[in-house]
Amino acid sequence: MNPIIEFKDYTFKYRSQEEPTLRDINISIYPGEKVLIVGPSGSGKSTLAHCINGLVPFSFAGTATGSLSVKGENPGETGIFGMSKIVGTVLQDTDGQFIGLTVAEDIAFALENDMVEQSEMFRRVDEVADIVDVKKLLLHAPSELSGGQKQRVSMGGVLIDDVDILLFDEPLANLDPATGKRTIDMIERIQKETGKTILIIEHRLEDVLYRDVDRIIVIGEGRVIADRKPDDLLSGDVLETQGIREPLYLAALKYAGCTIQPETHPQHIESMNLDPYREQVREWYEHAAFTPNEKKNDIALEIMDLDFAYISGNPVLQNIRFKINKGEMLSIVGKNGAGKTTLSNLICGFISPDKGTIYLNGSDIAAKSIKERGEVIGLVMQNPNQMISKPMIFDEVALGLTVRGVEEDKIKERVNETLKICGLYPFRNWPVAALSFGQKKRVTIASILVMNPDVIILDEPTAGQDYKHYTEIMEFLKKLNETLGITIIMITHDMHLMLEYTDRAIVIADGELVADDSPARVLTNETIADKAYLKKTSLYDLAIQCGVEDAPGFAERFIHYEREIRNH
Repeated sequence: MNPIIEFKDYTFKYRSQEEPTLRDINISIYPGEKVLIVGPSGSGKSTLAHCINGLVPFSFAGTATGSLSVKGENPGETGIFGMSKIVGTVLQDTDGQFIGLTVAEDIAFALENDMVEQSEMFRRVDEVADIVDVKKLLLHAPSELSGGQKQRVSMGGVLIDDVDILLFDEPLANLDPATGKRTIDMIERIQKETGKTILIIEHRLEDVLYRDVDRIIVIGEGRVIADRKPDDLLSGDVLETQGIREPLYLAALKYAGCTIQPETHPQHIESMNLDPYREQVREWYEHAAFTPNEKKNDIALEIMDLDFAYISGNPVLQNIRFKINKGEMLSIVGKNGAGKTTLSNLICGFISPDKGTIYLNGSDIAAKSIKERGEVIGLVMQNPNQMISKPMIFDEVALGLTVRGVEEDKIKERVNETLKICGLYPFRNWPVAALSFGQKKRVTIASILVMNPDVIILDEPTAGQDYKHYTEIMEFLKKLNETLGITIIMITHDMHLMLEYTDRAIVIADGELVADDSPARVLTNETIADKAYLKKTSLYDLAIQCGVEDAPGFAERFIHYEREIRNH
């Protein structure tokens, strides 16, 4: 069988760069294969995808040597339009892919371009809507849909063209864990029913491996570091050396001193043969020391009986009540559309509750304006580009103090002090545009921190970050929390973040508070996980299958042990 995608000694250099982004790439992908491509940010994964779908060199100019063939075509000659008939790309940001006013129009767009007869168009839209399970949504506007629904509509838009290859660029980045699982299920079903070749580029390795893949290709510094079957790759140390997060159950097995063997099929915890490892895991659990964190009693923020609805009679939040102690670092989790962001908007004063009270340091803040609240409660948005308004780093961090009329000398002193804390002082005279995404995130945190807030709320602080940048941001936030005593609230879909960095999780589902407990207990409780669209941690399955009855205790020991290792 001939490969459907073949790179031979392929090297590519962007016009604006001195060094190649891809070097000596040799990859053969065969029809009907499902291949996962992983690697740290900047490794060349996205460039590889852009070469396959024709964006390189037509949207991103540069020079290439070697050869690339996609279904017998050279993308450099066939062009973007020609390649779109062979490769369908589903982007990470699905909003950037919508064109139609309704779901049906959006799916039909490619057929309209090809002047397909209307009766045939209706038939094919109906057929594709059935495959991606959006038949009931055909008359809805794409803007009305949840993240998971948008993902399915994007899939429909590329499937309608009957492409041979489906390319998914970080399909899970903005989805809650359960919707992510459904997306991976949907990709599996499409592959089985249509026989299409599937390429998935994703940071969330463990979530993609919820269903089988044929191979995992690891890209590092523009080269192919590994191209292996999952069981072979997961039993080696390539992921670790490349800074890619391993599945949690494998990390736990290694902490217990186990050497992972490919023949035990480590791709899935559910079907993995744990017989060789059970005794070691139980022994590790019994001897791993664990001291729970001491509870702090001073209350920073208290939410009392909060109700809110955008449309009367259709509540978004109902009877929400909880307390957050000073210096806590906690997570607010739940499915897309559960009301998490609405809750942060209520705390910041962007909207007002229909009922209930919010107390900060024991005082009702209902009478405080957004500006007054902004001096004590800082909000860091998911996308730093939506927050940054000044071209230079110093000016951006100084902005909050400048608009409040603080003296110039004091501004300079406070901004420089904050930039030092955030590790940005060497870049103080740089333009913001010269920074990476992670550094821009730090600038937005610095612009809040300079106001000396009591509480910082972060919306998806690690979305779309590779493991290295994720760890940098989270360690930085942890340091702020420990050294300055700032209360940090994180709204997140990332179950690893919740487990590793927070001691408490507030879980919201369908507008109601369904749990307020330690992350380990939340993620080992099937009822809560199902209700809030979370994903039960694989540490739970590992504990149960190894005969450890206290699965929450096992998860807590694992997290404690991991923190100890990281701190040393």
